[in-house]
Amino acid sequence: MKKIIIVFLIMLPCLVSFGQKPRARDLGVPFFGETGKLNAITDVKGVEVGYSTIISGKGENIVGKGPVRTGVTAIFPRGKNKKFSPVYANWYSLNGNGEMTGTTWVTESGFLETPIMITNTNSVGVVRDAVLKWYVDTDWYQGEEWWYTYPVVAETYDGFLNDIYGFHVKEKNVLEAINKASEGKIEEGNVGGGTGMMCLGFKGGTGTASRIVKIKDTTYTVGVLVQANFGRKKSLTIAGVPVGRELLDTLNNELKLPPQSYRKEGDGSIIVIVATDAPLLPHQLKRISQRVPLGIGLVGGYGTNGSGDIFLAFSTANETAFNRSGTSTVETFSNDLISPFFEATVQSVEEAIVNALVAAETMEGINGNKSYALPHDLLIEVLKKYNRIKE
Repeated sequence: MKKIIIVFLIMLPCLVSFGQKPRARDLGVPFFGETGKLNAITDVKGVEVGYSTIISGKGENIVGKGPVRTGVTAIFPRGKNKKFSPVYANWYSLNGNGEMTGTTWVTESGFLETPIMITNTNSVGVVRDAVLKWYVDTDWYQGEEWWYTYPVVAETYDGFLNDIYGFHVKEKNVLEAINKASEGKIEEGNVGGGTGMMCLGFKGGTGTASRIVKIKDTTYTVGVLVQANFGRKKSLTIAGVPVGRELLDTLNNELKLPPQSYRKEGDGSIIVIVATDAPLLPHQLKRISQRVPLGIGLVGGYGTNGSGDIFLAFSTANETAFNRSGTSTVETFSNDLISPFFEATVQSVEEAIVNALVAAETMEGINGNKSYALPHDLLIEVLKKYNRIKE
């Protein structure tokens, strides 16, 4: 009995660390790199994340009534109470069959001036409009008569599980995600914009991870949040192991498409947001975002024709860089020092995707369509078979 109690007490902190759901490392999945305290995007000081998760109904899909399996995710680089505090940013797309609004101005100006919102494909417009209204209602621009603004809103498609043409995301859901945005621990899996998403043959959704980078005597953080909705089961790779091929017949989980569907096996999308407190300029953040696909590739994604793979990176350093009336003095790294941040980005993206898979739970949606969770016991068994987890 004493031995059982001791084991339980050792395991308990891991299992309750994020809403009593185990994460990939809790299962023994090995990763490279040193994580931040929370192993989350919120390890970057000031970053806040909030969700609105919308789940209702079951059975036959009736457009406008459901079932509903969708939501909204909000990310604030410096927190929602730090009004109009632009951050250096840039973005990159591996395959552009998707949407992230406001990105042309991010590239042109070098700044991200707004929160980042993530939702489903058909709700980009309502989320954008709700954010604009929120700017007005909360005086986001702090009294300035600002005549243009470009909210950043990204999407992935959840129409296999969700009544996506029922347009169930409303202004109240956008405000809920914004109002719930906070620092600290954040949920993963079937939450926020990731609620109805699928990934690499299993239930996917929202995932996060972080890495610590030490340059000389200073420590910096790279944090990642993903909305994972891409890939085919046979491509799923975890810790270098062909998990998808090993579990190919598990749960008979290949996507059954409706008749005459143009969607191909492996189609889908992934949105990746990279945050760092390192002093990087927009052209360097472009280079960071261009490394995101390397992390996606490690788990089996390769950017199919029907996939929207869009990534944005921002830096919370240089808080006084934005200045319309004069010059600014900023700090930045030499390009010769940037490679460790590339590595941290790749490692964080890989782990964030696996965390999304581990946290996600089996979900049944419209017309009985079902996406099964990655079975933890079988994952551990496969990793042991390939000696990635020791007996």
